[in-house]
Amino acid sequence: MFSTLPIKQSPCSNRGSSAFPPSVVKMNLWLLLSVAVLAECRYSCPDLCSCSLRPSEVICSRSSLTHFPVEGLSNITVRLSIQSTDLTHVTARHLSVVPLLNELQLYHNNLTSLPSDLLKGVPLLNTLDLTGNQLDHLPPDVFSHASLHNLVLKNNRIEKVDAEWFSPNSSLISLDLSGNRLTGVPSALLRKLPHLQSLDLSDNNLQELQADALKNLHHLEMLNLAGNVLTSLRPATFTHNLKLSKLFLQENHLRDLPATLLRGLRHLELLLLNQNQLQCLPSGFLDEGGSSFRVILAGNPWVCDEKIESLKKWLTVHPQNVVFLEEVTCAGPEALKHRQVASLTDSELLSSKI
Repeated sequence: MFSTLPIKQSPCSNRGSSAFPPSVVKMNLWLLLSVAVLAECRYSCPDLCSCSLRPSEVICSRSSLTHFPVEGLSNITVRLSIQSTDLTHVTARHLSVVPLLNELQLYHNNLTSLPSDLLKGVPLLNTLDLTGNQLDHLPPDVFSHASLHNLVLKNNRIEKVDAEWFSPNSSLISLDLSGNRLTGVPSALLRKLPHLQSLDLSDNNLQELQADALKNLHHLEMLNLAGNVLTSLRPATFTHNLKLSKLFLQENHLRDLPATLLRGLRHLELLLLNQNQLQCLPSGFLDEGGSSFRVILAGNPWVCDEKIESLKKWLTVHPQNVVFLEEVTCAGPEALKHRQVASLTDSELLSSKI
């Protein structure tokens, strides 16, 4: 199975016997030891899991799994995924058997809580995904023992976040809190995440954004606030987020927007405003975001009178920027109902009455 090192005959031997120089003997011992270790890593795998060597990855996805698979878990495991099982708890002692862990996925299990020292034994952990568990309260310092870059807490039962989850100046780059029960933006927590580039707060119960909620997020590129109950936004909401390229505001209750909301967002690539309660946009609103971004405006009750003239002109000049342009239609007045806004004439807008 393995090629052997060449064996030289000793010139002093009269019986034709072979001898290994000490360096060759040492090399062969290291070779045998390495083969043994690799063989153990390759074939050692926890029950109810599957394993691969490159990279060292373990996947456990059997519903019958009820306990963390410590037995058989290799200490060189880099990626561990436990998904769709009956796992109810995980501890720092469990994770200490995989000190080189870089990515941990614990989604769609039955976790209800986490210990505050959970990550003490995995300092190299980069990504932690806890999607689809039953988490509603997490203790202080729970995420402060590893240099996490990506944290996913999607589809849990979290009603309130704690700034003490993280240490100051956390290295986190991406945070997903979507699909929880938050009623307010966690401003105190966000102040500890100055390196954040992606923030997903969609599908919660957010009612408003505090004036300085996003003030410390100078590197933010993606912000998802879709699927909440926001009715308005302050003019300076995104003043400190000049790197924003993707802004998702769809499926809220937004009735109007400040004219300067997009001011300075010259990197904007995608803006979603569909499925709100917008009847018009302030003059020059879309011009503030530059000329190359894409926008979705469908699903709003646009009132097609003289107040919508600036939007109509912008749609006419930038039709290539509007996704589902044909669905940007008038909800009133009755005479123009269901008409495409971009197709209206100036005389129709001037003469229209609700």
